[in-house]
Amino acid sequence: MSDYKVSDDIVVICELLGITEAEFASQIGVSQDTVTRWKNERNGISHDNLNKIYNYAFAEGIRLNKIKEQFIMEECKGNNRIILFHGAKSIIEGNISVDKSRGTNDFGNGFYCGESLEQSAMFVSGFNESSLYICEFDNTDLFGAQFYVDRKWMLTIAYFRGQLTQYEEHPEIQKLIKKIEDKDYIIAPIADNRMFEIIDSFIDGEITDVQCQHCLSATNLGNQYVFKTQRAVEQLSIMRHCYLCEKEKKYYLSSRQEESKIGNDKVKIARKQYRGQGEYIEEILK
Repeated sequence: MSDYKVSDDIVVICELLGITEAEFASQIGVSQDTVTRWKNERNGISHDNLNKIYNYAFAEGIRLNKIKEQFIMEECKGNNRIILFHGAKSIIEGNISVDKSRGTNDFGNGFYCGESLEQSAMFVSGFNESSLYICEFDNTDLFGAQFYVDRKWMLTIAYFRGQLTQYEEHPEIQKLIKKIEDKDYIIAPIADNRMFEIIDSFIDGEITDVQCQHCLSATNLGNQYVFKTQRAVEQLSIMRHCYLCEKEKKYYLSSRQEESKIGNDKVKIARKQYRGQGEYIEEILK
């Protein structure tokens, strides 16, 4: 049986739509006995049937994952607990680990979470078996570092993306590495492929640091938490595993395309408006 708590979701769907279990079964094209077995967790649910359940709810205007997010946020309000979201290309098996990600991610190996449900879902909506995890983080007795959309963040991202190998021993780069080498977790702006292209333009000497910073600010996607140590992930717990149906994925992908169009327009203006301001990479790392 999946860990999506499908039984609870079926009850919610029926209650919100004011329909019986038999009517729900008819709407998604299965027998009432099948739905009863699902609710009693007597047999597993195929990927196709999960899609039927959640596609139906989404098409009827029920945003189950947003409802779950809002209830969890309300329950945790005022308790110094941080609610985060992890978009997964496939199901997380076993314990959360910092070693399963690629070393060329924004800050190298680590477990990555976002502050926004929508942004976390957007990044994995192009994958067939992707899903979303709502997590709770307790940062008690942990050491963290925070980055903002500025030169330090740009250089750090470029370093971990393998774009600054020729400057690896430069004091400025070593200082940035030292800033995070003993940290349990990092809070930093999320970077996507469009941002990497802008940073590459900076590293290639096409634009200045000021131009780059304003271009990146124009495409700001919010913050991410990067868990770098095992003791950090041990203080991160999964609260809910949320299913992403095909209709919801298409919705997020469409939203992402719209945001990208707006961001690209802002980048063009920023490049022109701040032309000549700031320093080029060879001036910074001379």
